[in-house]
Amino acid sequence: MALTEDPPSGRLRSWMLEGLSDMGRGGGHTGPHAQPEPPHQGQSWYRVMCLTGVDYFSTLGYQPGIAALAAGLLSPVATIVLVLVTLAGALPVYRRVAEESPHGEGSIAMLERLLSFWQGKLFVLTLLGFAATDFLITITLSAADASTHLIENPHLTGTLHDQKMLITLVLVALLGAVFLKGFLEAIGVAVVLVGLYLGLNVVVVAVGLWHVVTAGHVITDWSSALTAEHGNVFAMVGVALLVFPKLALGLSGFETGVAVMPHVKGDPGDTEERPAGRIRDTKKLLTTAALIMSVFLIATSFITTLLIPEKEFESGGQANGRALAYLAHNYLGGVFGTVYDISTIAILWFAGASAMAGLLNLMPRYLPRYGMAPHWARAVRPMVIVFTLIGFLVTWIFDADVDAQGGAYATGVLVLISSAAIAVTIAARKAGQRGWTIGFAVISAVFLYVTVANVIERPDGVKIGACFIAGIILVSLLSRLARAFELRVTSVRLDAMAERFIRDIASRKIRFIANDPDQRDQAEYREKVEQIRADNDIPGEDFVFVEVTVLDPSEFEAGLTVRGEVMHGRYRVLTLESSSIPNALAALLLHVRDITGCTPHIYFEWTEGSPFHQFLRFFLFGQGEVAPVTREVLREAEPDRARRPRVHTG
Repeated sequence: MALTEDPPSGRLRSWMLEGLSDMGRGGGHTGPHAQPEPPHQGQSWYRVMCLTGVDYFSTLGYQPGIAALAAGLLSPVATIVLVLVTLAGALPVYRRVAEESPHGEGSIAMLERLLSFWQGKLFVLTLLGFAATDFLITITLSAADASTHLIENPHLTGTLHDQKMLITLVLVALLGAVFLKGFLEAIGVAVVLVGLYLGLNVVVVAVGLWHVVTAGHVITDWSSALTAEHGNVFAMVGVALLVFPKLALGLSGFETGVAVMPHVKGDPGDTEERPAGRIRDTKKLLTTAALIMSVFLIATSFITTLLIPEKEFESGGQANGRALAYLAHNYLGGVFGTVYDISTIAILWFAGASAMAGLLNLMPRYLPRYGMAPHWARAVRPMVIVFTLIGFLVTWIFDADVDAQGGAYATGVLVLISSAAIAVTIAARKAGQRGWTIGFAVISAVFLYVTVANVIERPDGVKIGACFIAGIILVSLLSRLARAFELRVTSVRLDAMAERFIRDIASRKIRFIANDPDQRDQAEYREKVEQIRADNDIPGEDFVFVEVTVLDPSEFEAGLTVRGEVMHGRYRVLTLESSSIPNALAALLLHVRDITGCTPHIYFEWTEGSPFHQFLRFFLFGQGEVAPVTREVLREAEPDRARRPRVHTG
C-alpha cells in the first residue's frame, strides 16, 4: 500500500518554510514564492502598537531608576527634557518615515536610495549592523532584566539567587518559541501583556501621587533640596541637558514602530504604491504610544524621586533597576507587589518580541536581495532560530548583565534615530519643504549630539556595534561568494525584434557570439565574426551577437530585458543590461532553449590575465573571465548535461 503522507523530513522542511511570507505582508513580500495578502488585511493599529509597546512601555521597568541615578533630584526635570525630545523630535521624524517608507524598511531604505553600487550596499549593511545591535540587545537585555526582577522578588530571592544566566536563556528560548508558533500569536500575547502592565502602572502611579499629595512636606523638601543643589531654573535645565544622553533608552520603540508597518490594517482602497490607510494608522500608532509613554515617564520619575530614598537606587539597593516595583511592594502590599513583579517580568521578557519582529522584517528584505544570505533567510522560522541562537551567545558573553549591555543598546537606538532624522531632512529638502528641512535639520543635530555624547561616555556600545557590523559584513560577503555561480536572473523578457531574431535562427542552428561592445562600428562586428569562424573552424555568418552592459554590479537579483537591433543593416544584435555578464548570458541561453526546444551555442574569446584577478572582477564588478563563469552558472542551473546550452571558447 502506497504511503500518501510526506516523509518527516519533508514535513519539517515545509513547516520551517511555511512562514516565508509572514513578515512584510502587504508591502514588498520577502520571498520569490511569497504571495502577500491584500494591503487592507492585517491587524488594527492599536494591536500592532501593543507589539511595539512591549519594548517601549517596558522601559518603565528600569527608566525611572536610570533617571534617578543619572540626575538625582533633577530626575523629573531631565525626564521632561526626554519627553520634549520625544514629542518634538523623534515623533515627527518617524511620522515622516512612515510616509516615505510605508512597507516597513524604515529609514534604512530611505538612505539606501541615496547611494548605489557597493558603497550603498556596505552603508546599508553598516546600518543593519546597528539595527541588529539595537534589536538583539533589546532581546537579551530585556530578558536579563526580567530575570533580575524575578530573582529580586522578596519571595524568590533565596531560591533563585544564582540562576540568573539559566533564567535569561530560558526566557530568550521561550520568546523564540512564540515566533516559531506564529506572528499573530505574538500580537495576541502583546495585547494582553501591555493592557495588564499599563493598568497596574496606573494603580502604582495613582497611589504614589496620593502619597506625594497627602504628605505635603515631600514636595517642599524636594524643591528646597533641588534649589539648594542647582540654584536656579536655568542651571537645572543645563544639567538636565548634560545628563540627557544617559536617558536615551527611553527613546526605544520608534524604529520597530515603522518596521512592523506592513502588519497595520489599511483601507480597502490602499495600493502598494500608496497605502494611505496604513500610513494614517501607523501615525496614530506612533503618536498614541509616544503620548502614553510621555505621561508615564513624567509621573513615574516624579513619584520615584520623591518617595524612594536615594541610596535605594544605587547598586545593591532595593529599588535598583526596579523602582516602581519597590513602590508597589511598599505601598500596596506583598500580594499586589508580586502581581506587579509578574507583570513586569512578563513584559520585559516579551519586549524582545518587537525587536524580533523588527529583525524578521528588516534582515530578509535586504540580505537575500543582496545575495548576502541563503534563500531560506527569506523565511521566518529559520531566521527565528538563527536570532535565538545569537541571543544565547550574547547572553553568555555578557553574563546576562543588564548594565554591561546598556551602552550597546543606547548606541543602537541613537544611531538608528539619528539616521532617520538625517533621512527625513534629505527627503524634505528634495520635496522643496524649506520649513520642514530646517526643523528636521535641527532635530538631526540634537540626536547627533546625543549619539556622540553617549559614544564618548560609553564607548563599549560602539565596540559591540562594530562587532555586529563586522559579523554581518563578513557573513554576507562569504554568503555572496558561496552563491557567486547561482543563476540569479528572476525573469527574461524579449522585445518584438529579439523574438523575431530567435524565431528565425531557431529554424537552423542557434549560434550566439558574446561581444564586449566597444565602438560598435561595422569593422568591430566583421572582425569578431572572422575571429570566431577561425578559432572554431565553422563556416558562414549565421550568428546573432549578444552584448551585455553592466549597470550596478552590486545588485544580485533582477529581471532581464532583451532588446534586438540590426547594426549597419547587416548584423543582428541582442542587447542586455544586467549586474553580471555571465549570469545574463546564462539566463538568455536557458530561456532561448526553453522557448525554442533547441540547444543554443555561444562563442567566446579567452580573456587575458590572471584567473584569480578575473574572478575578483566578476565577483565585484560582474565582468572578468566570462566564458568559464557562464559555463559554471549553466552547470549549476542545469544538471542534465544533454539539455545544457553549449559554450565554446577559442
